Amino acid sequence: MTSHTMQNKKDLEAAEALTASFHAIRKEIGKVIIGQDSIIEQLCISLLSRGHCLLVGVPGLAKTLLIKTLADVLDLKFSRIQFTPDLMPSDITGTEIIEEDKKSGGKLFKFVHGPVFANIILADEINRTPPKTQAALLEAMQEHKVTAGGKTYTLDEPFFVLATQNPIEQEGTYPLPEAQLDRFMFNLWLDYPSFTEELEIVKATTAQYVPELKHILNAEEIIQFQNLVRRVPVADSVVEYAVQLAAKTRPKGDQSPQFIKEWLTWGAGPRASQYLILGAKTRAVLHGRFTPEIDDVRAVAVSVLRHRIIPSFNAEADGVTALHIVEKLLNNNG
Repeated sequence: MTSHTMQNKKDLEAAEALTASFHAIRKEIGKVIIGQDSIIEQLCISLLSRGHCLLVGVPGLAKTLLIKTLADVLDLKFSRIQFTPDLMPSDITGTEIIEEDKKSGGKLFKFVHGPVFANIILADEINRTPPKTQAALLEAMQEHKVTAGGKTYTLDEPFFVLATQNPIEQEGTYPLPEAQLDRFMFNLWLDYPSFTEELEIVKATTAQYVPELKHILNAEEIIQFQNLVRRVPVADSVVEYAVQLAAKTRPKGDQSPQFIKEWLTWGAGPRASQYLILGAKTRAVLHGRFTPEIDDVRAVAVSVLRHRIIPSFNAEADGVTALHIVEKLLNNNG
């Protein structure tokens, strides 16, 4: 047996283990969070793809509880940063303090780690803080490193950022620029629960019972699964579909349909194509398949593309949103 086949056999076994773990994760999170199955799946896809998520939803939809529960089930260190207008970059990354050296009696600088030194970071209401502070978190997301006082500190892996935005209150906010939005793999919208889900939520949250959660995976296993996802083979036709889909969002492109030219001023860049494929690979493994299909690309397309396209004045005048445009593109791109 060649080492290549051996690797494939090991990978197939690891993929089966990941599928089983995913079902167990869903079951555990379901003890605390009612509904939100699709959001939980997309969060797992993003984490295993080494991406980050932007969560948009009105207050009171248990975003913090959901992320905290995910961190608990994955046995990862969780940190929540409440973004406010007076938050400073050092409040995220950490700060240097002067300490007395007991041996020499002299003074020395000591770096105190900020809340960004965790595995899962919830950046609550990221659009409430000025661009300089947003940039400190976004740089850490990109580099997985923090620089302070001329020294570089590497962040722990896995490193997964979930930033939330409140879609209603836009006064006194600092919207993330397009280049910063592009750093998020997914843009996920949390909806209100259905009537029956809300009944269950109210019953569960107003009683004394607190469910005990099992740890399903740990940091080391997640890193191994992240590496596994990168090794998942993809057919050329699936890659071509993803690249074409992203290219069709560009209004000046040759392949772009007429409605894209009318409704968009800016389309998605190559990072969108990369995330479509990474998302499709991960989704395939979570669903027990070892190679993605076009349907896997389509399943992650809205979350990948929604925040990477800029609707034009024509679209706004016609009452057309980014979501409508992506859905129309998917319908035209069967």
